[in-house]
Order: sequence, then structure tokens, then C-alpha cells
Amino acid sequence: MKYLYYPGCSLEGTAREYDLSTRAFMQELGADLLEIKDWTCCGASAAEATSYLLSLALPACILAMAEKMNGVGEILVPCSACYLNLKKVEEKSRKDPELLDKINTVLEEEKLHLRGQVRVRHLLDVVARDVGPKKIFTRLKNPLVDLSIAPYYGCQCLRPYSVFDDPEAPTSMEPVIKATGAKIHTWDMGGRCCGASHMATKPEVALELVAAILKAARGADAIVTACPMCQMNLEAYQKKISWMCKEDMSMTILYLPQLLGLALGLSEKDLRLDLNLSITGAFRKKLKT
Repeated sequence: MKYLYYPGCSLEGTAREYDLSTRAFMQELGADLLEIKDWTCCGASAAEATSYLLSLALPACILAMAEKMNGVGEILVPCSACYLNLKKVEEKSRKDPELLDKINTVLEEEKLHLRGQVRVRHLLDVVARDVGPKKIFTRLKNPLVDLSIAPYYGCQCLRPYSVFDDPEAPTSMEPVIKATGAKIHTWDMGGRCCGASHMATKPEVALELVAAILKAARGADAIVTACPMCQMNLEAYQKKISWMCKEDMSMTILYLPQLLGLALGLSEKDLRLDLNLSITGAFRKKLKT
């Protein structure tokens, strides 16, 4: 397995553990990740408020950079917001030649040209379909048989491009989690919104959404995510939500490659669990036993 790799800005800052655990997990599986040289910001959610064309040109710049690298045809993207931005340009430029011409006019300033030769893939897509449960099971060193896991997908890796899963009833995490020996927590919140950036602009809305997710996860040992924004919202506001709900809402929140990496025998140091904001004592006790 060989992929171009686009970490994006969050994975070099607040979601550093997602980047490092992704690299460690994929390396353990023998995959090669070639980081895109001189990559830049994809525009996140802010660019479109400034200029629609800018919101396309920034991801297009990354795709054009990727096309110049060694003929590898797929980009692995862990961040759901980055994935959505890059996927949007991939899809729109393929269907609209006039739009592609406009984008390339902008890219000329950077001596870049987009041809549409690379495919954008989310980490979850790669784990679910390229890695798969069989490869996880055959490399299992630390079965997680005592754990119950609530898989949380969020919005952006599934909508509007339902490439590898059903956005209304997602299940792509379940087979690889079951391959570790863990049980799947039964719930219907996996594809619900966590509030995203409303946590900064309309916190009263986002806090209610996160509270509903945490309440639905009761009985699970951890919620597992594949999105830095979801991870931040679910783990950073637990004390505030506990005060708001007048009950303890503490819950372990892990990134998917952290959970799978633990099952493959990678250490907490390799997976940088020290950077997670919410890992309960009960969860650590189960890991040790």
C-alpha cells in the first residue's frame, strides 16, 4: 500500500496525536505514506466565506502539487474537513471543464496546473476497504475483548460524497473494530453532527448536540472518531457539559488509528495517548488488564 499523504493544519497543531497515530498505525501495516511536498492550507471552513473561487483554488493547489509526485494516484487524508475540501475540487473539476479552466488560471500564479489525475480518499475509507478486518485480525497482538466501542463518524467524511458508507446509517468502522475483539456499542448517533465550529459561534447549540452524543454513548468504554473537529468537541467540553447536565459525562475519546494501533501492539507513547484530552481511569484500567 502506497499513498500520498496530506496531514493538513489541524494535524500539526491541536490534533497532533491523530497525525502521529495515523503514521504509526500505517507503518505497522507496511504502508508507505509520502507527504505532499510544500503542502498548504486547504482553506478549512473559512475560505468560502471570503471567496468561493479561493475555496476551490486552495485545495486545487494541493491536488496539483500531488500530481507532480512520483505517479502515486491516491491521497490519504485523515482530517474530515480537509478531505471534504479536496474531494469537492476533485468532483467539481472533473464534471465542469469551465470551472477547471478558472481554477487553473489561478494556479498559473504558482506555476501549477490541475489535470485531475489523483483520487482523494479519507483515512476511514482506506482502513475499511484497503486494510480491512482480516489484516487487522491477522496482526492482532493485544485483543481488546473487554472493551465496548461507540464508532462516531461525524458529518464531513460522509456528506455530501457518500463514497464508502451510508451517511444516514454508517457502519464502515464496525468490521475493523470487531476485528480487534472489541464489541460495538449499539446506538444511532454515529452520523449525527457534533456542532462543528458552532462550538465557537453558537456554543449553546453545539453543547446540546455533544451532550446528546455523550449520553447516547453511556455503557461504552470509548467513543472512536476519525475527525479532528469531532474529537475536539467531544473531549474538550466534557466538564462544561457535566456541569450543564448536573451529572458526570466523562468519556474516553480516541482516534480510530489509536484504537487499532493498541490492538496491534503499539504503545501508548507510539500513539501519543498523552495528547488526548479525555481518557478515563476506568478505560486505562481495562487496557492494563
